[in-house]
Amino acid sequence: MADARETNERRLRRLQQMRRTGSVMKASDALDRIWKDGKKPDSITLRSALLQADGDRSRLTKLVLPRGIALRFYLLAVFEAQCRLDTGDLWQNVRPLTGTDSWPDLVAIDGAYDTATSGYDAALKNMPPELCGSARAEERWRTRKLEDLRLRQVKGALKTLEELGQGDALVSMPRGARGQRLYEDFSLMEEGGRGDMPTPDLYTVPVRSWTAAKTITLPKDFFLKGWIQVLNPSEVATWLILRMMSQWAPRKHRLSGIFLTTRPRMQVFGLRDDAWEDGCGRLREFGLIRPAEPPEGLEAAVDTITDPLIRALFSQPARVRQAYEPHFWQMTDDGLAANAMQTLDRELTHRREKLADAAMTRVQDDPERPADHAPADA
Repeated sequence: MADARETNERRLRRLQQMRRTGSVMKASDALDRIWKDGKKPDSITLRSALLQADGDRSRLTKLVLPRGIALRFYLLAVFEAQCRLDTGDLWQNVRPLTGTDSWPDLVAIDGAYDTATSGYDAALKNMPPELCGSARAEERWRTRKLEDLRLRQVKGALKTLEELGQGDALVSMPRGARGQRLYEDFSLMEEGGRGDMPTPDLYTVPVRSWTAAKTITLPKDFFLKGWIQVLNPSEVATWLILRMMSQWAPRKHRLSGIFLTTRPRMQVFGLRDDAWEDGCGRLREFGLIRPAEPPEGLEAAVDTITDPLIRALFSQPARVRQAYEPHFWQMTDDGLAANAMQTLDRELTHRREKLADAAMTRVQDDPERPADHAPADA
């Protein structure tokens, strides 16, 4: 419980810092300009190959990392491409890494937190003395430091995407004379990775398929309302998998909801229990999914599915069914229309209160047990 409180406090702190700097608002405004100046797609088409495991893990779950923005950056690059290009067009980079309309402009971050001072003003330690005391100069200094940090985050994302493996790499970068990466000249790969052939699978805008085995769609509000900026990688991965499941079996999703037990989830997507369970819990709180009533006649509904892979996903082994009844979920895309920052602020604050009440109840039930303490800036 203490870990849950500390994690929640840390997230609230980051959210509040992004509000102070306007980070999410600025990134969302930049994405909105791209959308309005481009083709204004209602949804973004994503090849399902990103989600499906090839071995122990998928490219998606390799990007569920506690730090960094690799998964977010790849999805942002796909969004930018489909606002600009037609179906079948080959991606070419038209954005710089620095300056106006650059890639870092599309990314919201909270900044560098200094644990020693329990604050976000650590950058001021190295401020030139001549700038100290001037509010305008200090604000410019903070802005520049935040821009530098965003650039480092983007470069880190590109490095992570390239280092997924020879065949799995989602970007490729040429090397300079001394072997250094030329980040500004990166190439985007298709969702299935670079591939094992000498010629890489460079990104092209996919044709939307009628089957989720090939493509899934992501509503534009996921990008424009700030969700891409504030959801954790495990929450994004869970949301993508649930979308794929709902589009794989739309009638079942509509009537009874969808579920995943451990074995098929690991075999098909490679997402572990902790990431899945935490992701579903937070997505429910944020209003992006809702619990569905366990259906009657589940086996009859499964019997109507002809695709063996999809049928395996929706079937529960008898012994698992007796020991564990999974949650059934339905997507609530209406929730994406809400402001992501406001939604998370409200729900994380509410969760803080619930966790505090639960800790107090435990103390009252067991007076000799010390209360959980969660430092505000843990």
